[in-house]
Amino acid sequence: MSVVKTVYIIVGPTAVGKTAFAISLAQALNTEIISADARQCYQEMNIGVARPSLTELAAVPHHFIASHSIQETINASVFEQYALAKTAQLFQSKEAVVMVGGTGLYIKAFCEGLDMIPAIDPMIREDIIKQYEKLGLRWLQKEVAVKDPKYWEKGEQQNPQRLMRALEVMIGTGSSIISFQHKNKIIRPFNIVKIGLEMPREVLYERINQRVLNMVEEGLEQEVQQLMPHFHLNALQTVGYSEWVPFFEGNSKKSRVIELIQQNTRHYAKRQMTWFKKDAEIKWYQASTINTSQIIGG
Repeated sequence: MSVVKTVYIIVGPTAVGKTAFAISLAQALNTEIISADARQCYQEMNIGVARPSLTELAAVPHHFIASHSIQETINASVFEQYALAKTAQLFQSKEAVVMVGGTGLYIKAFCEGLDMIPAIDPMIREDIIKQYEKLGLRWLQKEVAVKDPKYWEKGEQQNPQRLMRALEVMIGTGSSIISFQHKNKIIRPFNIVKIGLEMPREVLYERINQRVLNMVEEGLEQEVQQLMPHFHLNALQTVGYSEWVPFFEGNSKKSRVIELIQQNTRHYAKRQMTWFKKDAEIKWYQASTINTSQIIGG
């Protein structure tokens, strides 16, 4: 009789300490780690995405870290296929696999599968992006509110990537993206154990603020400057990078850039917790006290 394998998934907000615990758990299980982070997969992005250090990467083999280029289109579907294939490969010699990350949609795709939205003409998205770059967030919000009021009521109204996706689906299919989100959940052929890490908000926010300062000291400005010729790519429309554009254009001070990154990262952490708290399968632990024996015994 074959033994049922297990994937331990560690989730939580940015800066809560997921990487350190994932490494401890993977070492205890004698296994490897699959990252579920939508930004750490890019080779060209390091400091601003808080990629694990070389020491951490050497401690346990990691996958989906610096595995793709910003020139590639990486989304939840790509991650689902990558992670399922890697999991199957690791299960040939391992009883368990550790997955860690804060990208809720990627984790949902891995655990449950994705909603089957038809392929959309790429020209539709290109046109939306051009209009957004020209007319801004308010234009995008108004377009979605008028064309897809169902999504506007329930979706992330401040997230341009989500808004552009909703708009392209509406234009491309004639139906709201909401209408594609009622499919049955896929049951995977392995156990899934979801572990959430949390800490008091004021402690987390202080960690976030300090992490941003550390990033700047480590050379975040130089990293972003080198990537400026590529800022038309979606991969770079993200916290820690987009805030620098006005600075390099001479329209902002560095102190303001740092404040904005700290603020936007705190907002991102709040959105992450809102997403994960809706998942009743996640068992929550205080990040400062959790240890591997609570998860696997021994």
